[in-house]
Amino acid sequence: MIDSILAFNKEFVASKGYEKYLTDKYPDKKLAVLSCMDTRLTELLPAALGLRNGDAKIIKNAGGLVISAFDSAMRSLIVAIYELGVNEVMVVAHSHCGACHMSYSHFHDQMLARGVTDETLDTIRRCGIDLNAWLEGFRDTPESVRRTVETISTHPLVPRDIVVRGFIIDSETGALEEIA
Repeated sequence: MIDSILAFNKEFVASKGYEKYLTDKYPDKKLAVLSCMDTRLTELLPAALGLRNGDAKIIKNAGGLVISAFDSAMRSLIVAIYELGVNEVMVVAHSHCGACHMSYSHFHDQMLARGVTDETLDTIRRCGIDLNAWLEGFRDTPESVRRTVETISTHPLVPRDIVVRGFIIDSETGALEEIA
């Protein structure tokens, strides 16, 4: 698959396919969107929000979550605010999310089957990583959105004038429901 992507890329660059995407690093709408990495949202999310290339910083992870005040999603939001001029944040979860009901116990057996050893998992735990918490999803999507909005809004490094709102997007129609 990667080799076919590289072949496509070579032709894309040679034919100057990139020209219609040219922009700079600053989001035109001064907006950051934190959302899920779900493939159904790859094109649906920006289309449903009316966003074009260059309009917003889009941060994606499993579940569209901030799982701790100093995780990579929160770090990206802090950079977007201070370095890139973002003044509004949308948290956009989606219907039928795979992170809903996700758990470490589900991944544990798969990890073992793919060659990760219990010894490796024990070493990670001894380093202070709680794999149960780290790989835990959520049970209630609206509550997850509220929690993520609250974590961002009350973060000690987020200025109080930053607008943070939360939504659930229908992963089929693109309809938005405001949650927080």
